[in-house]
Order: sequence, then C-alpha cells, then structure tokens
Amino acid sequence: MTISYNWLCEYLPVKPIPEELSTILTRIGLEVESLEKFEAVKGSLAGLVIGEVLTTEKHPNADKLTLTTVNTGNGEPLRIVCGAPNVAAGQKVVVAPIGTTIYPVNGEPLTMKKAKIRGEESQGMICAEDEIGLGSSHAGIMVLDASLQPGTPASEIFKPAQDWIYEIGLTPNRMDAMSHIGVAKDVCAFLNNLEHTHKYQVQLPAIKALPQAATPLPISVTVENTDACPRYSGISITGVKVGPSPDWLKNHLQAIGVRSISNIVDITNFILHETGQPLHAFDADAIKGNAVVVKNLPQGTPFVTLDEKERKLDATDLMICNGAGEGMSIAGVFGGLHSGVSDTTQHIFLESALFNAGVIRTTSFRHGLRTDAATRFEKGVDISNTLFALERAASLICELAGGQAASAIVDIYPEPKHKTQVETTYAYIRKLSGSNYPADKIKNILRSLGFEVLSETAESLKVAVPFSKPDISLPADLVEEVMRIDGLDNIEIPTHVTISPALSVQPDGERVREKIADYLAGNGFHEIFTNSITNSKYFTPEVLEHTVKMMNNLTVELDVMRPSMLETGLESISYNLNRKNEDLFFFEFGKTYSVLEKGYGETNHLVLYLTGRKTTETWMHKSSPVDFYELKSYVQNILNQLGYSNLQWVESTAADLQPAWEIKVKNQAVVTLGGVSQQKLKQFDIRQPVWYATFNWDKILGLLQKSDNFYKEIPRFPAVRRDLALVLDKQVKFAAVESAARAVKSQLLRDINLFDVFESEKLGANKKSYAVSFTFLDTQKTLTDKEIDGVMDKLVKTFETQLQAEIRK
Repeated sequence: MTISYNWLCEYLPVKPIPEELSTILTRIGLEVESLEKFEAVKGSLAGLVIGEVLTTEKHPNADKLTLTTVNTGNGEPLRIVCGAPNVAAGQKVVVAPIGTTIYPVNGEPLTMKKAKIRGEESQGMICAEDEIGLGSSHAGIMVLDASLQPGTPASEIFKPAQDWIYEIGLTPNRMDAMSHIGVAKDVCAFLNNLEHTHKYQVQLPAIKALPQAATPLPISVTVENTDACPRYSGISITGVKVGPSPDWLKNHLQAIGVRSISNIVDITNFILHETGQPLHAFDADAIKGNAVVVKNLPQGTPFVTLDEKERKLDATDLMICNGAGEGMSIAGVFGGLHSGVSDTTQHIFLESALFNAGVIRTTSFRHGLRTDAATRFEKGVDISNTLFALERAASLICELAGGQAASAIVDIYPEPKHKTQVETTYAYIRKLSGSNYPADKIKNILRSLGFEVLSETAESLKVAVPFSKPDISLPADLVEEVMRIDGLDNIEIPTHVTISPALSVQPDGERVREKIADYLAGNGFHEIFTNSITNSKYFTPEVLEHTVKMMNNLTVELDVMRPSMLETGLESISYNLNRKNEDLFFFEFGKTYSVLEKGYGETNHLVLYLTGRKTTETWMHKSSPVDFYELKSYVQNILNQLGYSNLQWVESTAADLQPAWEIKVKNQAVVTLGGVSQQKLKQFDIRQPVWYATFNWDKILGLLQKSDNFYKEIPRFPAVRRDLALVLDKQVKFAAVESAARAVKSQLLRDINLFDVFESEKLGANKKSYAVSFTFLDTQKTLTDKEIDGVMDKLVKTFETQLQAEIRK
C-alpha cells in the first residue's frame, strides 16, 4: 500500500514530521517498508535561478552559438555561451550557475562547471524546459514573465511538487487501512491514546452543495442479484467538460504512482485512494433506455472490455447492464469499451456500490483482470461509505469539470446491514495481551477507532464494530486493536517465564510419525508435500456432494479442498514422469477434508505411491516392475513397526483402485491399498501402473498402545513350524484361510504364511491347492508335539467346516 505524506496530512489535525509519522505507522501495525522522497521534477530545480539576459553577440568561432551576459542578481553578470536560436537581450530566463546539477528529461544528470566553448568562457547555462525536467520541448530556451526579479530561485516560481512516500506492508485483513482516510483514523487513535483524550479527529473534506442542472437526466437502477450486490448508489451529472486535471490532483496521483488520464478518471482514482471506495463513471449517452440493471448474463455471452479484448462471460460474472440488457462493465472489475468516459463525453452516470468479495475475486482471476477496484472489493469495502464517496466525487466533478447534478442520488439498499457485536472481558484482554491495560484506556482506544460501546460492567464490555472493519468478529480481534493502537513496541517482555512441566501424551504422535518417515526414507522413498486445494474436475458428482468448496479460490483449477490424497499425488507422479523420472517411491503425510452434517471434518493420512521398477538393471540382476506385493510388504512392515498384529485383510470396492484391499485392526479399517485404475491414470496421462496405499493416520494413532516403546525380548525357546496343503475352490482367497485360522484364537499360533499355490486338473474342476505354514511359539517353555497337534487338529476342522477344504496327505 502506497501512502503520500502530504495527502495524509490533509486529514490529520496535527502534522508530524515524515520520520516521526513513519515510526507511528510502524508502531500501530502499519509497517513502513520504505520511506522515499518524491519529486515531481527531479532535483526540484535546486540551484536554478531566474536571470535577465543583458547583452547578446554572435560567437566569433561558431555560427550557431551566442555570447551572452546574464544578470542573476548576485554581483557581476555571468558570461554564458548559449546555443538556443531564440535568446535575446531583455529576456527573463532560467539559469543554471556553476555548481548546479540539472536533471534532463532524457539522459544523465549534469553538474555545471566553468568551461570554454570554442575558445569562449561559459559560466553556466541558460535552460530549455526539457533540460531541467519541466517539459519535453527543446525548441529553445524558456522565456519567462518580464516582471520576474533576477536572482529569484526557480523553485519559488514553478513550485515543483515534493512529497514523502510510504510503502506499507499491509496484511490482507486490513482493508480499513487501504486508503488515506483509513490510515489517518489509526494515526488519530494513536495520538488520542498517547494523550488520553478524544480531541484528535480525522478532518474529513467538506462536501459542497451540488449545482443543479436545468434539464434533469433521471437514470433508473434495478439490482436483480442482491446477494452479489448488497448496495448500489448512483447519480447523473450533465454538462461535464472532459480535460486535463489541475496540478494539485495530478501531483497527488503521481506521488503514489497513478498516471493522470483526464479529470473525470482522475477524480474516481483520487476517491479510491482517499476513501477506499471504488467508483465507476459511465457515459450517460451510452446507457440505452436510461436504465442501469445489475444482473448476471447467460454463460458464454461475449463482452468487449476497455482493453479492446473480447471475453466470454461466465454465468456467475456480475454485470452492469443498460436498459436493453447489454453489458456495460464487469461489476467491480473492469469497464466496457463502449460505455466509458471519452474526450467527447458531456453527461455521465457515476456509480458507487458494494459487490460481494467472493464474486469479484472469482471473476477477476477468471478473466485475468487484477485491477485496483477488484483488489479493494475482494478484501471487503465499507458498505456505509458508498454515499459519502459518491457525494465527494460528484462535488469534485462539478467543481473541476463544470458538471451539474441532473438527478437525485439513487441508493438501492434492500437489506441494511447490522453492525457486528462483540462482547469480551477486561480480564481476557489483559490475559491475551500480557499487559495490564486499565478499563478506561481500552474504551478510549476502541472509541477512537470508531467502535460503539453498547454496554459495560466493571468486568466486561460489549461493542458494535464499525463497518470499515469487517474482519473483526471475535474478542481476540479487539485485543489486537487495543495492542496495535497502544503500540506494538509497548508489549512488555517479562524478565522471568514461569512454566509448569507436563508429561507428553502417549503415544507421542510426532515421534511415531518421525519413526515411520525414517523407515520409508531409509528404504528409498522420497517425501512429497502436495497442495491441499485441488481441482473439482477430478471427482465424480457423488464425491463432490461431500467436498468442501472454496469460496474465494485463487484460480479456476484450485476450487475444492481435497477429499482424497490420491489425485494430488498423481499430479506429482505425472509431473515427474513427463521429465523422465520413471521409478518413483513417494510418501506423504497430509489431510483430506469433507462436509459433515454439522460443519466440516478433516482426516490425517499417510500415503504411499509406487511406480516404475523395484531396482535399477545391472549386469547381475534384471530389473522387475513394482507390483502389488512390493506395496504390500511396505504396508505390512509399517504396521509391524507400529506393533500391530492379527491384521484382517478384506477385499474392498474402493473407488479408483483395482484391485483394492482393506486392512483392519480390531475391526477398524486402517489401510486401503491397491492399484490405481486405468480410468484414473488416464485423467493424469499416466501410462504405467501406479500402486497406492493410504493409512488413516488418526485411527493408526488411536489404536496404538499407550507407549511408543515397541521393543520385545528375543524368545528363549524355539519356534515350531507345521505345514498344511489345502485343496479349495478357486474362488477362496488366502485372506479367508488366514481369517479362519485366526478365529481358532490360539495363543501359540504366531505366524501364518502362504508359500505355494498349485493348480492342476488332477485336483478337480475349479480347484487349487494352498501350501500354508503355521509357526507356533510359547515364550515360557518348549512346546510339545501334543500341544501343537491339538492346535493343528482345531485348524483342520475349521478349514474343513468353514471353507470345505480337503487336506492333502
């Protein structure tokens, strides 16, 4: 945000010096990133004086040079060699004596020195306007008013504008400080707090009564979309003369880097930076039907903007239309080519409105139109300020452009907004701020900022928030305002800090996460961080019903909070594959988001992505592609590291995974894994298999034992292995075999492993054989054959009854 010192001081009852004001702004949270001097004319004509040409004679050694003597009011006349064709005795001119530095419009600065030009001494320079930055003409020297006195400093005659410019690092929530009056309010509040008074008030400009036109020009206003346009004000002004702005207006705008265009446009820009309220002026003769309609036009409607580009409108773009239903401007963003003010405009319709921040931001980014007006609207505009800004602009137009009011002010405000009310306690303010603020000091600061105290007790107060501060809704926001105005550098830093030691909650989530991240990194995985905001086009309508939509998305592509981690990871994989990085092992800790019956939900995840080859091909080993079993091994190892056992494997119908499995712990699904479907891969133009696993990290941590120490003593007694060959129907999965075995619930059974699958016609139609090993262990003693046989008999009976298995002998 750029602020002019001279401009700001117009609204302050006192005028601190620039450096002091810089300190004040930084103390109240408007951090001054730079303070630089502004000069409308480089060098501000320092050292240049008015001179009188006393004599002229032809240079003896040059046809185009003239020898002159010039009285500069300082002793002996100066001998100056001049090359201008229009120099003559008796003229009053601008002189640069020896030692003066001049700043030409084009070229480098030049410091005057005593010199000899073609053998004749020259003690300075008689200046043309382009040589000292006053214009672009180089036809001859400047000839001034004959009444001027020699020796008068040129800066006193031309009065070049000087100023100090502040660049303020404004945070996004401070829309109230995006204007000179807004900053002035904060400065006055600071001064009031400094002296415990209310005498410092912003000096608002007086608004003169508008001259009335003899012939009225009423223009009706209709707002069809009141959600996108809660308030719309306007007035007709006739008899304007479009032309250059006066110097004071040009200087104000030039100081903050705004180019002067014409008096009408300059006034709307001036009001924007004075009050923070964007305005728009229409050529009234281009408003068909003498009617303004605020509405949405059909999808794909063509519209030509001021930059002469045709744009296709979206159905959500708010438009300012005429009585014929034709668009005149994109509301709050950019004007149309055929309705704006031109050099021939005589009648205008001036608009001052409030548009919905989300609508403006979406439209602005969609069309790539990042205008000052759009920036103001998307951060929020003071809805109570539209009439003041309109009247102020209308007054200036009548004063500077000769206009006359041709209608009463139209103000469409169907649902007047109520001020936000916030209640807090003095104890809360003191606790959160860390400062023992007296109650009177708190109230004085809030009143100085425009807050209205609705009620108060000895312990609490309730205030109404001014419309200029739409970001304030919580008691903590009031604390920030109090601390700001009291001065952020006044926050006390205690000499001693008292803390109460606390035991960390077990299991320690951060340590668990670090443990798994170290395991994955040690096994060749790379950690990635993807954007939690993604594109809605990746998801089906059923998924989008429960997806969190962005109200103020930065781009059209980033419009929802991700309901799944898969899509953002596939974007990263696609990016790498397109750059020939084809063997990828990624992991990511992240969150997904959803819409619940009441409010929103977020879930933490750990996800794995595998694609490409397991290892690089060498002369000893051939490379092989990553497969489901590679993914499965990493998933099982992670769960083992976390101390989980007795895992339940269940086939899943997870969307976008083929095949898909779920792993359950204590009947809760904690992992979903499988291969990404071809349809999903096609969305990201991926042509090789991708294997994916997602851990519900919240459930993982919730099911962990209450200690993150997973170490166990190595068994002192030997384990015993027994094998079975089971003949089963082909449809029976090994997961069913494992589930049936776990159902026996033997404390001795430690591990179940499938080590062979055999299929042959000799087994029978639609039959297959599983060779399964069972490992038994007792940590207290050596197992006997009788104990093991007892468990094996139970397993055989279970397989025969539940799975109709035949035991091969």
